[in-house]
Amino acid sequence: MAEMAGKYDTGKLGRRKKPNLSMLQIINMSMGFLGIQMAFGLQNGNASRILANFGADVHELSWFWLVAPITGLIVQPIIGHMGDNTWSPLGRRKPYFLIGAVLCAIGLVMLPNAASATQMMAANVLLLAVIFLAMMDASINVAMEPFRALVGDMLPKHQGTIGFSVQTILIGIGAVIGSYLPDWLTQLGVSNVAPAGFVANNVIYAFYCGAGILILTILYTILTTKEYSPQQFAEFEGGKEIVEEPSKFADIFKDFAKIPPLMKKLGLVQFFSWFALFTMWVFTTSALATHHFGLSPADTHSVEFNKAGDLTGKLFGYYNLWAIPFAFLLTPIAKVIGKKQTHALALLCGGLGLISMYFIKDIAYLKISMIGLGFAWASILAMPYAMLIDAIPQKKMGVYMGIFNFFIVIPQIINGLFGGPIVSNIFGNQAMDYVVVGGVCMLIGAILTMIFIKTEHETPKEIEEEIQQVHF
Repeated sequence: MAEMAGKYDTGKLGRRKKPNLSMLQIINMSMGFLGIQMAFGLQNGNASRILANFGADVHELSWFWLVAPITGLIVQPIIGHMGDNTWSPLGRRKPYFLIGAVLCAIGLVMLPNAASATQMMAANVLLLAVIFLAMMDASINVAMEPFRALVGDMLPKHQGTIGFSVQTILIGIGAVIGSYLPDWLTQLGVSNVAPAGFVANNVIYAFYCGAGILILTILYTILTTKEYSPQQFAEFEGGKEIVEEPSKFADIFKDFAKIPPLMKKLGLVQFFSWFALFTMWVFTTSALATHHFGLSPADTHSVEFNKAGDLTGKLFGYYNLWAIPFAFLLTPIAKVIGKKQTHALALLCGGLGLISMYFIKDIAYLKISMIGLGFAWASILAMPYAMLIDAIPQKKMGVYMGIFNFFIVIPQIINGLFGGPIVSNIFGNQAMDYVVVGGVCMLIGAILTMIFIKTEHETPKEIEEEIQQVHF
Protein backbone atom coordinates (compact mmCIF):
# COMPACT_ATOMS: atom_id res chain seq x y z
CA MET A 1 0.00 0.00 0.00
CA ALA A 2 1.13 3.51 -0.77
CA GLU A 3 2.25 5.59 2.16
CA MET A 4 1.09 9.16 2.68
CA ALA A 5 3.43 11.82 1.30
CA GLY A 6 5.04 14.42 3.51
CA LYS A 7 5.52 14.74 7.24
CA TYR A 8 2.93 15.80 9.71
CA ASP A 9 2.98 19.48 10.58
CA THR A 10 1.98 20.53 14.05
CA GLY A 11 -0.35 23.49 14.25
CA LYS A 12 -1.77 25.36 17.17
CA LEU A 13 -2.65 23.53 20.38
CA GLY A 14 -0.64 20.48 19.26
CA ARG A 15 -3.01 19.68 16.43
CA ARG A 16 -1.31 17.90 13.55
CA LYS A 17 -2.04 18.98 10.03
CA LYS A 18 -2.75 16.44 7.33
CA PRO A 19 0.23 16.08 5.00
CA ASN A 20 -0.08 17.20 1.41
CA LEU A 21 -0.58 14.31 -0.98
CA SER A 22 1.18 14.00 -4.32
CA MET A 23 -0.81 14.05 -7.54
CA LEU A 24 -0.13 10.33 -8.00
CA GLN A 25 -1.60 9.56 -4.57
CA ILE A 26 -4.67 11.68 -5.31
CA ILE A 27 -5.14 9.81 -8.59
CA ASN A 28 -4.68 6.43 -6.90
CA MET A 29 -7.33 7.08 -4.27
CA SER A 30 -9.85 8.25 -6.88
CA MET A 31 -9.15 5.70 -9.63
CA GLY A 32 -12.18 3.64 -8.66
CA PHE A 33 -14.35 6.59 -9.65
CA LEU A 34 -13.33 5.94 -13.27
CA GLY A 35 -14.97 2.52 -13.12
CA ILE A 36 -18.01 3.81 -11.23
CA GLN A 37 -18.58 6.56 -13.75
CA MET A 38 -18.12 4.17 -16.66
CA ALA A 39 -21.00 2.18 -15.19
CA PHE A 40 -22.94 5.41 -14.64
CA GLY A 41 -22.21 6.52 -18.23
CA LEU A 42 -23.44 3.21 -19.61
CA GLN A 43 -26.60 3.57 -17.54
CA ASN A 44 -27.23 7.20 -18.46
CA GLY A 45 -26.69 6.67 -22.16
CA ASN A 46 -28.59 3.39 -22.48
CA ALA A 47 -31.16 2.91 -19.70
CA SER A 48 -33.94 4.81 -21.51
CA ARG A 49 -33.10 2.93 -24.70
CA ILE A 50 -33.15 -0.44 -22.91
CA LEU A 51 -36.44 0.32 -21.20
CA ALA A 52 -37.93 1.48 -24.51
CA ASN A 53 -36.71 -1.76 -26.13
CA PHE A 54 -38.57 -3.61 -23.39
CA GLY A 55 -41.79 -1.72 -24.18
CA ALA A 56 -41.78 1.42 -22.00
CA ASP A 57 -43.52 4.49 -23.48
CA VAL A 58 -41.86 7.90 -23.46
CA HIS A 59 -44.15 9.27 -20.74
CA GLU A 60 -43.23 6.30 -18.52
CA LEU A 61 -39.46 6.66 -18.79
CA SER A 62 -39.07 9.24 -16.03
CA TRP A 63 -41.06 7.00 -13.66
CA PHE A 64 -38.66 4.12 -14.22
CA TRP A 65 -35.72 6.48 -13.73
CA LEU A 66 -37.07 7.30 -10.26
CA VAL A 67 -35.28 4.18 -9.08
CA ALA A 68 -31.92 5.99 -9.19
CA PRO A 69 -32.67 9.04 -7.01
CA ILE A 70 -34.83 7.12 -4.55
CA THR A 71 -32.07 4.61 -3.88
CA GLY A 72 -29.58 7.48 -3.55
CA LEU A 73 -31.84 9.26 -1.09
CA ILE A 74 -31.93 6.20 1.14
CA VAL A 75 -28.50 4.67 0.65
CA GLN A 76 -25.98 7.51 0.67
CA PRO A 77 -26.70 9.02 4.12
CA ILE A 78 -26.76 5.54 5.67
CA ILE A 79 -23.48 4.52 4.02
CA GLY A 80 -21.94 7.85 5.01
CA HIS A 81 -23.01 7.42 8.63
CA MET A 82 -21.77 3.84 8.74
CA GLY A 83 -18.47 4.84 7.16
CA ASP A 84 -17.95 7.57 9.76
CA ASN A 85 -18.22 4.88 12.42
CA THR A 86 -16.30 2.07 10.69
CA TRP A 87 -12.69 1.18 11.44
CA SER A 88 -11.81 -2.12 9.80
CA PRO A 89 -8.51 -3.74 8.74
CA LEU A 90 -9.40 -2.77 5.17
CA GLY A 91 -10.05 0.86 6.13
CA ARG A 92 -12.85 3.29 6.82
CA ARG A 93 -14.38 3.81 3.36
CA LYS A 94 -12.89 1.01 1.27
CA PRO A 95 -15.15 -1.83 2.52
CA TYR A 96 -18.20 0.00 1.24
CA PHE A 97 -17.05 0.84 -2.25
CA LEU A 98 -15.74 -2.72 -2.67
CA ILE A 99 -19.13 -4.20 -1.80
CA GLY A 100 -20.88 -1.62 -3.98
CA ALA A 101 -18.63 -2.38 -6.94
CA VAL A 102 -19.27 -6.12 -6.83
CA LEU A 103 -23.05 -5.68 -6.66
CA CYS A 104 -23.00 -3.02 -9.39
CA ALA A 105 -21.03 -5.32 -11.68
CA ILE A 106 -23.70 -7.98 -11.25
CA GLY A 107 -26.37 -5.40 -12.12
CA LEU A 108 -24.45 -4.36 -15.23
CA VAL A 109 -24.44 -7.93 -16.46
CA MET A 110 -28.10 -8.56 -15.68
CA LEU A 111 -29.86 -5.35 -16.81
CA PRO A 112 -29.47 -5.71 -20.60
CA ASN A 113 -30.24 -9.44 -20.28
CA ALA A 114 -33.57 -8.90 -18.50
CA ALA A 115 -35.51 -10.22 -21.50
CA SER A 116 -33.56 -13.50 -21.51
CA ALA A 117 -33.92 -13.79 -17.73
CA THR A 118 -37.66 -13.17 -18.11
CA GLN A 119 -38.02 -16.19 -20.35
CA MET A 120 -36.36 -18.37 -17.72
CA MET A 121 -38.23 -16.88 -14.76
CA ALA A 122 -41.63 -16.26 -16.38
CA ALA A 123 -41.55 -12.69 -15.06
CA ASN A 124 -42.57 -9.32 -16.49
CA VAL A 125 -39.60 -7.98 -18.44
CA LEU A 126 -40.05 -4.34 -17.47
CA LEU A 127 -40.45 -5.25 -13.80
CA LEU A 128 -37.31 -7.37 -13.90
CA ALA A 129 -35.39 -4.63 -15.72
CA VAL A 130 -36.41 -2.10 -13.08
CA ILE A 131 -35.27 -4.50 -10.34
CA PHE A 132 -31.84 -4.84 -12.00
CA LEU A 133 -31.72 -1.06 -12.52
CA ALA A 134 -32.49 -0.56 -8.83
CA MET A 135 -29.73 -3.00 -7.94
CA MET A 136 -27.29 -1.06 -10.10
CA ASP A 137 -28.34 2.30 -8.66
CA ALA A 138 -28.17 1.19 -5.06
CA SER A 139 -24.74 -0.35 -5.64
CA ILE A 140 -23.40 2.74 -7.44
CA ASN A 141 -24.55 4.84 -4.48
CA VAL A 142 -22.89 2.47 -2.02
CA ALA A 143 -19.63 2.79 -3.96
CA MET A 144 -19.86 6.49 -4.84
CA GLU A 145 -20.49 8.16 -1.48
CA PRO A 146 -17.33 6.79 0.22
CA PHE A 147 -15.19 8.23 -2.58
CA ARG A 148 -16.54 11.72 -1.91
CA ALA A 149 -15.92 11.29 1.81
CA LEU A 150 -12.45 9.85 1.13
CA VAL A 151 -11.32 13.17 -0.34
CA GLY A 152 -12.41 14.92 2.84
CA ASP A 153 -10.74 12.26 4.96
CA MET A 154 -7.38 12.14 3.20
CA LEU A 155 -6.68 15.63 1.92
CA PRO A 156 -5.94 18.84 3.82
CA LYS A 157 -8.67 21.34 3.06
CA HIS A 158 -6.46 23.51 0.88
CA GLN A 159 -6.11 20.54 -1.50
CA GLY A 160 -9.85 19.96 -1.68
CA THR A 161 -10.40 21.63 -5.04
CA ILE A 162 -7.52 19.66 -6.57
CA GLY A 163 -8.90 16.43 -5.10
CA PHE A 164 -12.40 16.88 -6.47
CA SER A 165 -11.03 18.13 -9.80
CA VAL A 166 -8.98 14.92 -10.15
CA GLN A 167 -12.14 12.94 -9.42
CA THR A 168 -13.92 14.95 -12.11
CA ILE A 169 -11.18 14.16 -14.64
CA LEU A 170 -11.42 10.44 -13.89
CA ILE A 171 -15.21 10.65 -13.96
CA GLY A 172 -14.96 12.24 -17.40
CA ILE A 173 -12.63 9.55 -18.72
CA GLY A 174 -14.86 6.77 -17.39
CA ALA A 175 -18.03 8.37 -18.71
CA VAL A 176 -16.50 8.93 -22.16
CA ILE A 177 -15.56 5.26 -22.38
CA GLY A 178 -19.00 4.19 -21.12
CA SER A 179 -20.84 6.53 -23.47
CA TYR A 180 -18.88 5.61 -26.59
CA LEU A 181 -18.45 1.90 -25.98
CA PRO A 182 -21.68 0.68 -27.67
CA ASP A 183 -20.86 2.71 -30.80
CA TRP A 184 -17.24 1.51 -30.81
CA LEU A 185 -18.46 -2.08 -30.66
CA THR A 186 -20.85 -1.38 -33.55
CA GLN A 187 -17.94 -0.11 -35.63
CA LEU A 188 -16.10 -3.35 -34.82
CA GLY A 189 -18.99 -5.33 -36.32
CA VAL A 190 -21.15 -6.04 -33.26
CA SER A 191 -24.84 -5.69 -34.11
CA ASN A 192 -26.75 -2.67 -32.80
CA VAL A 193 -30.12 -4.10 -33.85
CA ALA A 194 -32.15 -6.65 -31.88
CA PRO A 195 -35.58 -8.30 -32.18
CA ALA A 196 -38.45 -6.41 -30.58
CA GLY A 197 -38.33 -6.81 -26.82
CA PHE A 198 -34.60 -7.50 -26.67
CA VAL A 199 -31.44 -5.39 -26.36
CA ALA A 200 -28.84 -5.13 -29.12
CA ASN A 201 -25.56 -7.02 -28.65
CA ASN A 202 -23.43 -3.88 -28.78
CA VAL A 203 -25.16 -2.62 -25.62
CA ILE A 204 -24.99 -5.99 -23.87
CA TYR A 205 -21.26 -6.43 -24.51
CA ALA A 206 -20.58 -2.83 -23.51
CA PHE A 207 -22.19 -3.52 -20.14
CA TYR A 208 -20.00 -6.61 -19.72
CA CYS A 209 -16.89 -4.51 -20.33
CA GLY A 210 -18.13 -1.93 -17.84
CA ALA A 211 -18.52 -4.58 -15.15
CA GLY A 212 -14.96 -5.81 -15.61
CA ILE A 213 -13.36 -2.35 -15.62
CA LEU A 214 -15.36 -1.34 -12.53
CA ILE A 215 -13.97 -4.24 -10.51
CA LEU A 216 -10.40 -3.62 -11.69
CA THR A 217 -10.36 0.09 -10.89
CA ILE A 218 -11.89 -0.41 -7.45
CA LEU A 219 -9.27 -3.02 -6.61
CA TYR A 220 -6.56 -0.63 -7.82
CA THR A 221 -7.67 2.04 -5.36
CA ILE A 222 -7.91 -0.48 -2.52
CA LEU A 223 -4.38 -1.79 -3.16
CA THR A 224 -2.69 1.60 -3.64
CA THR A 225 -4.35 3.71 -0.94
CA LYS A 226 -3.95 3.46 2.80
CA GLU A 227 -6.52 5.28 4.91
CA TYR A 228 -5.61 7.09 8.10
CA SER A 229 -6.05 5.25 11.40
CA PRO A 230 -8.34 6.42 14.23
CA GLN A 231 -5.24 7.58 16.12
CA GLN A 232 -4.11 9.75 13.20
CA PHE A 233 -7.57 11.26 12.87
CA ALA A 234 -7.46 12.01 16.59
CA GLU A 235 -4.20 13.91 16.07
CA PHE A 236 -5.77 15.88 13.23
CA GLU A 237 -8.62 16.79 15.58
CA GLY A 238 -6.24 18.19 18.20
CA GLY A 239 -6.13 15.10 20.35
CA LYS A 240 -9.87 14.52 20.42
CA GLU A 241 -10.23 10.80 20.01
CA ILE A 242 -12.41 9.40 17.26
CA VAL A 243 -13.59 5.97 18.32
CA GLU A 244 -15.66 3.29 16.73
CA GLU A 245 -19.28 3.63 17.69
CA PRO A 246 -22.35 1.51 17.02
CA SER A 247 -24.24 2.92 14.06
CA LYS A 248 -27.32 4.77 15.29
CA PHE A 249 -29.43 5.58 12.28
CA ALA A 250 -31.47 8.04 14.31
CA ASP A 251 -28.35 10.21 14.46
CA ILE A 252 -28.74 10.88 10.75
CA PHE A 253 -31.88 12.91 11.46
CA LYS A 254 -30.08 14.84 14.19
CA ASP A 255 -27.23 15.59 11.81
CA PHE A 256 -29.72 16.68 9.16
CA ALA A 257 -31.20 19.20 11.57
CA LYS A 258 -27.73 20.70 12.10
CA ILE A 259 -26.62 21.01 8.48
CA PRO A 260 -24.38 24.05 7.92
CA PRO A 261 -26.00 27.16 6.38
CA LEU A 262 -23.65 26.95 3.40
CA MET A 263 -24.97 23.47 2.63
CA LYS A 264 -28.54 24.82 2.49
CA LYS A 265 -27.53 27.53 0.03
CA LEU A 266 -25.55 25.15 -2.14
CA GLY A 267 -28.45 22.71 -1.92
CA LEU A 268 -30.78 25.20 -3.62
CA VAL A 269 -28.29 25.60 -6.46
CA GLN A 270 -27.92 21.82 -6.68
CA PHE A 271 -31.69 21.43 -6.97
CA PHE A 272 -31.91 23.30 -10.26
CA SER A 273 -28.63 21.91 -11.59
CA TRP A 274 -29.63 18.28 -11.10
CA PHE A 275 -33.21 18.87 -12.27
CA ALA A 276 -31.64 19.91 -15.58
CA LEU A 277 -29.24 16.97 -15.69
CA PHE A 278 -31.99 14.44 -15.00
CA THR A 279 -34.08 15.96 -17.80
CA MET A 280 -31.17 15.54 -20.21
CA TRP A 281 -30.38 11.97 -19.19
CA VAL A 282 -33.95 10.71 -19.38
CA PHE A 283 -35.31 12.49 -22.44
CA THR A 284 -32.42 13.06 -24.85
CA THR A 285 -32.94 9.83 -26.80
CA SER A 286 -36.65 10.54 -27.29
CA ALA A 287 -35.91 14.21 -27.98
CA LEU A 288 -33.43 13.37 -30.74
CA ALA A 289 -35.69 10.68 -32.21
CA THR A 290 -38.65 13.04 -32.60
CA HIS A 291 -37.00 16.45 -33.09
CA HIS A 292 -34.00 15.52 -35.26
CA PHE A 293 -34.86 12.15 -36.81
CA GLY A 294 -38.54 12.98 -37.35
CA LEU A 295 -39.80 9.76 -35.77
CA SER A 296 -43.13 9.19 -34.10
CA PRO A 297 -43.02 9.14 -30.29
CA ALA A 298 -44.38 5.59 -30.50
CA ASP A 299 -41.36 4.37 -32.49
CA THR A 300 -39.01 2.72 -29.99
CA HIS A 301 -37.64 -0.22 -32.01
CA SER A 302 -36.67 0.91 -35.49
CA VAL A 303 -33.14 1.19 -36.85
CA GLU A 304 -33.54 4.99 -36.82
CA PHE A 305 -34.54 4.96 -33.15
CA ASN A 306 -31.46 2.92 -32.32
CA LYS A 307 -29.38 5.45 -34.28
CA ALA A 308 -30.86 8.13 -32.03
CA GLY A 309 -29.84 6.01 -29.04
CA ASP A 310 -26.30 5.68 -30.39
CA LEU A 311 -26.17 9.45 -30.98
CA THR A 312 -27.25 10.05 -27.39
CA GLY A 313 -24.32 7.98 -26.19
CA LYS A 314 -21.95 9.93 -28.44
CA LEU A 315 -23.26 13.29 -27.24
CA PHE A 316 -22.99 12.24 -23.60
CA GLY A 317 -19.48 11.13 -24.40
CA TYR A 318 -18.71 14.57 -25.85
CA TYR A 319 -19.80 16.49 -22.76
CA ASN A 320 -17.86 14.13 -20.53
CA LEU A 321 -14.86 14.51 -22.82
CA TRP A 322 -15.05 18.31 -22.56
CA ALA A 323 -15.37 18.00 -18.77
CA ILE A 324 -11.81 16.65 -18.61
CA PRO A 325 -9.95 19.81 -19.77
CA PHE A 326 -12.43 21.99 -17.90
CA ALA A 327 -11.64 20.06 -14.71
CA PHE A 328 -7.99 21.04 -15.16
CA LEU A 329 -9.05 24.67 -15.57
CA LEU A 330 -11.37 24.92 -12.56
CA THR A 331 -8.68 25.75 -10.01
CA PRO A 332 -6.88 28.37 -12.19
CA ILE A 333 -10.21 30.00 -13.09
CA ALA A 334 -11.27 30.03 -9.43
CA LYS A 335 -7.95 31.66 -8.59
CA VAL A 336 -8.85 34.59 -10.85
CA ILE A 337 -12.60 35.03 -10.31
CA GLY A 338 -13.46 32.93 -7.22
CA LYS A 339 -15.19 29.59 -6.69
CA LYS A 340 -18.81 30.74 -6.77
CA GLN A 341 -18.23 32.87 -9.87
CA THR A 342 -16.59 29.89 -11.58
CA HIS A 343 -19.55 27.67 -10.75
CA ALA A 344 -22.08 30.28 -11.90
CA LEU A 345 -20.25 30.72 -15.21
CA ALA A 346 -20.18 26.95 -15.74
CA LEU A 347 -23.93 26.60 -15.10
CA LEU A 348 -24.61 29.48 -17.48
CA CYS A 349 -22.68 27.70 -20.22
CA GLY A 350 -24.47 24.42 -19.47
CA GLY A 351 -27.91 25.99 -19.62
CA LEU A 352 -27.17 27.63 -22.96
CA GLY A 353 -25.84 24.31 -24.23
CA LEU A 354 -29.07 22.47 -23.44
CA ILE A 355 -31.24 25.20 -24.94
CA SER A 356 -29.16 25.28 -28.12
CA MET A 357 -30.05 21.64 -28.85
CA TYR A 358 -33.52 22.83 -29.85
CA PHE A 359 -32.19 25.27 -32.44
CA ILE A 360 -29.40 23.14 -33.96
CA LYS A 361 -31.09 21.07 -36.67
CA ASP A 362 -28.05 19.30 -38.12
CA ILE A 363 -27.08 16.45 -35.79
CA ALA A 364 -23.43 16.86 -36.81
CA TYR A 365 -23.35 20.18 -34.93
CA LEU A 366 -25.04 19.01 -31.73
CA LYS A 367 -21.59 18.30 -30.32
CA ILE A 368 -21.21 22.10 -30.02
CA SER A 369 -23.97 22.07 -27.39
CA MET A 370 -21.95 19.60 -25.39
CA ILE A 371 -19.06 22.05 -24.83
CA GLY A 372 -21.08 24.16 -22.40
CA LEU A 373 -22.48 21.05 -20.75
CA GLY A 374 -18.95 19.73 -20.27
CA PHE A 375 -18.00 22.90 -18.41
CA ALA A 376 -21.14 22.65 -16.26
CA TRP A 377 -20.62 18.94 -15.53
CA ALA A 378 -17.01 19.47 -14.47
CA SER A 379 -18.01 22.24 -12.08
CA ILE A 380 -21.08 20.43 -10.68
CA LEU A 381 -18.89 17.47 -9.75
CA ALA A 382 -16.20 19.56 -8.07
CA MET A 383 -16.98 23.12 -7.02
CA PRO A 384 -19.96 22.58 -4.67
CA TYR A 385 -17.97 19.94 -2.77
CA ALA A 386 -14.84 22.08 -2.71
CA MET A 387 -16.88 24.94 -1.22
CA LEU A 388 -18.63 22.60 1.21
CA ILE A 389 -15.80 20.67 2.88
CA ASP A 390 -14.64 23.73 4.84
CA ALA A 391 -18.01 23.77 6.60
CA ILE A 392 -18.17 20.05 7.49
CA PRO A 393 -16.65 18.63 10.71
CA GLN A 394 -14.12 15.88 9.99
CA LYS A 395 -15.87 13.21 12.05
CA LYS A 396 -19.14 13.82 10.17
CA MET A 397 -17.65 13.94 6.67
CA GLY A 398 -19.41 10.82 5.42
CA VAL A 399 -22.90 11.48 6.74
CA TYR A 400 -22.89 15.11 5.60
CA MET A 401 -21.71 14.13 2.13
CA GLY A 402 -24.61 11.67 2.12
CA ILE A 403 -27.07 14.30 3.33
CA PHE A 404 -25.81 16.72 0.68
CA ASN A 405 -26.89 14.08 -1.81
CA PHE A 406 -30.51 14.86 -0.80
CA PHE A 407 -30.22 18.07 -2.80
CA ILE A 408 -29.20 15.98 -5.81
CA VAL A 409 -31.83 13.25 -5.65
CA ILE A 410 -34.91 15.24 -4.55
CA PRO A 411 -35.04 17.28 -7.78
CA GLN A 412 -34.63 14.06 -9.74
CA ILE A 413 -37.53 12.47 -7.86
CA ILE A 414 -39.76 15.50 -8.50
CA ASN A 415 -38.73 15.53 -12.16
CA GLY A 416 -39.27 11.79 -12.39
CA LEU A 417 -42.80 12.07 -11.07
CA PHE A 418 -43.94 14.97 -13.20
CA GLY A 419 -41.55 15.04 -16.17
CA GLY A 420 -43.25 12.27 -18.14
CA PRO A 421 -46.80 13.67 -17.76
CA ILE A 422 -45.52 17.15 -18.68
CA VAL A 423 -43.90 15.83 -21.86
CA SER A 424 -47.03 13.85 -22.72
CA ASN A 425 -49.79 16.31 -21.80
CA ILE A 426 -48.17 19.72 -22.30
CA PHE A 427 -45.55 19.15 -24.99
CA GLY A 428 -47.39 16.49 -27.01
CA ASN A 429 -44.66 13.87 -26.50
CA GLN A 430 -42.07 16.22 -28.02
CA ALA A 431 -39.34 15.66 -25.46
CA MET A 432 -37.01 18.31 -26.90
CA ASP A 433 -39.27 21.04 -25.50
CA TYR A 434 -38.69 19.65 -22.03
CA VAL A 435 -34.93 19.53 -22.61
CA VAL A 436 -35.17 23.30 -23.12
CA VAL A 437 -36.92 23.55 -19.73
CA GLY A 438 -33.91 21.76 -18.26
CA GLY A 439 -31.62 24.37 -19.79
CA VAL A 440 -33.66 27.17 -18.20
CA CYS A 441 -33.34 25.43 -14.82
CA MET A 442 -29.56 25.39 -15.16
CA LEU A 443 -29.61 29.14 -15.89
CA ILE A 444 -31.63 29.63 -12.71
CA GLY A 445 -28.95 27.67 -10.83
CA ALA A 446 -26.32 30.10 -12.12
CA ILE A 447 -28.32 33.09 -10.91
CA LEU A 448 -28.91 31.54 -7.48
CA THR A 449 -25.19 30.82 -7.12
CA MET A 450 -24.41 34.50 -7.47
CA ILE A 451 -27.25 35.59 -5.16
CA PHE A 452 -27.07 33.11 -2.29
CA ILE A 453 -23.43 31.98 -2.03
CA LYS A 454 -22.21 35.08 -0.23
CA THR A 455 -18.75 34.20 1.02
CA GLU A 456 -15.64 32.46 -0.25
CA HIS A 457 -13.76 30.17 2.14
CA GLU A 458 -10.52 30.36 0.14
CA THR A 459 -8.84 33.49 -1.11
CA PRO A 460 -7.10 33.59 -4.51
CA LYS A 461 -3.76 33.48 -2.66
CA GLU A 462 -4.72 30.24 -0.89
CA ILE A 463 -5.91 28.72 -4.17
CA GLU A 464 -2.56 29.58 -5.75
CA GLU A 465 -0.80 27.87 -2.83
CA GLU A 466 -3.00 24.83 -3.39
CA ILE A 467 -1.76 24.53 -6.97
CA GLN A 468 1.87 24.95 -5.95
CA GLN A 469 1.71 22.38 -3.14
CA VAL A 470 0.56 19.49 -5.34
CA HIS A 471 3.58 17.44 -6.37
CA PHE A 472 4.21 14.18 -8.22
